[in-house]
Amino acid sequence: MKAIPTSNDVTPTDPAAPIPPEIAAWFAKAGWRVRRHQVEMLAKARAGRDALLVADTGAGKTLAGFLPTLCDFAPSAGAMPGDGLHTLYVSPLKALAQDVKRNLLTPIAEIGLPIRVETRSGDTPSNRKKRQRERPPHVLLTTPESLSLLLSYPESADLFAGLRRIVIDEVHAFATDKRGDLLALSLARLHALAPQARRAALSATLANPRAFQEWLAPQSADAEGAIAAADLVLGEDGAAPEVKILLPVEERVPWGGHAGRWAVPQLYEAIKANRTTLVFTNTRFLAEFIFQCLWEENADHLPIGIHHGSLSTEARRKVEEAMARGELRALVCTASLDLGIDWGDIDLVVQMGAPKGSSRLLQRIGRAGHRLDTASRAVLVPGNRFEFLEAMAAKDAVDQGQRDGEAFRPGGLDVLAQHIMACACAGPFDEMALLAEVRSALAYSWLDEATFQRVLQFVSNGGYALKAYDRFQRIVRDKSGVWRLAHPNQAQRHRMNAGIIVDSEMLTVRFKNG
Repeated sequence: MKAIPTSNDVTPTDPAAPIPPEIAAWFAKAGWRVRRHQVEMLAKARAGRDALLVADTGAGKTLAGFLPTLCDFAPSAGAMPGDGLHTLYVSPLKALAQDVKRNLLTPIAEIGLPIRVETRSGDTPSNRKKRQRERPPHVLLTTPESLSLLLSYPESADLFAGLRRIVIDEVHAFATDKRGDLLALSLARLHALAPQARRAALSATLANPRAFQEWLAPQSADAEGAIAAADLVLGEDGAAPEVKILLPVEERVPWGGHAGRWAVPQLYEAIKANRTTLVFTNTRFLAEFIFQCLWEENADHLPIGIHHGSLSTEARRKVEEAMARGELRALVCTASLDLGIDWGDIDLVVQMGAPKGSSRLLQRIGRAGHRLDTASRAVLVPGNRFEFLEAMAAKDAVDQGQRDGEAFRPGGLDVLAQHIMACACAGPFDEMALLAEVRSALAYSWLDEATFQRVLQFVSNGGYALKAYDRFQRIVRDKSGVWRLAHPNQAQRHRMNAGIIVDSEMLTVRFKNG
């Protein structure tokens, strides 16, 4: 077997690059070259290896993740996969899944591949969700929460039986928190249903790749021996970002405040001077406030939009499509758009307020240009002098190539309780078999039988405080020792209330004077 090409100039027609000719021709027609890390990810998939790809923004990570799927469906590759789910893509954001769908449909249509691609999230109509369970697409783009719910249906075993590939995008964004716990448990479930499915994870900003390699790989169910780890693929180096800190023209950065209202006139001039500007804020309130301030300043009637999670699905889709078509001069947004969105026409990113870490800042900066060989341009706008110090620290970290991020910790028992309930909704289960399955996720490899029994009993009757109430009798163990739902309506109740994203607590304030 020939060695995988390691130079940065791999071409689609290289005999050592296992790229089907129709896909190679598509690369050539677009004037692109297959990058080294894309070829390596394809080789890992064909060798039956799980792999973590760490590459700069604009390096073609998403294409690298999907390239094995495209190659499997190429007519020249021989017998093509049949109907049924072939590839599962998991994204931390609904907007990212929609963007990936738009970008994935382009090569599929231009090459002429017989691949159906659909998304599944909280925005998906219920009739389409039902149809996806009965007649799944070849590629399904979803989120950790929607995947967990999909696994709670009785037909999930048949749905995922033929799964060949799992692609996890922007893995750094959720692997270390409770969404990562939920996804880890879902991956363990998928490994039991489809052990042949290979995993690939993608990220641009990892401080400790080894920890993510171990998180990605299935572990031994008996929790003995060395920790398994997925293979690591490193991408080509990209152009260094250009980061500046905006300062007032005449006055100094104010001592107080956090909105950066002082910078709006300068921000508007920057929007006029650039083709498309993406303005990031840290809160939805600040997004609305800056958007309003820009409209008050907008004497030229430039098309400026806003995007955050509290807007309706229709409003968000309308803005995303307008950005994809290049119709907006500026877009004010929150974290709803800071991961992986590929809008190549953006030439400036503005961060309003403190950047909250170098890794997060790099992700947002990477929206500008979104090309490996093009420097991303960004401007940081401190709201006050303390945020100026934080902006300086973040800029220094970016300039020095330093990354930050949350450390991994043991999986949460509350997430495990939800997963046990989801498994019961899918069908009866044996507790020891489920324990072995759960332990195959690194986050839960520490789980002992006593702790598992305690969580199982909590799911069964709500614990000592709630076991007297019939509504909390969720699952029961039958005479054969198998656990099943106490009543069919418990499945609907679980699916209507499942999830681990908790909204911030809000208080209603009433003034005494009305």
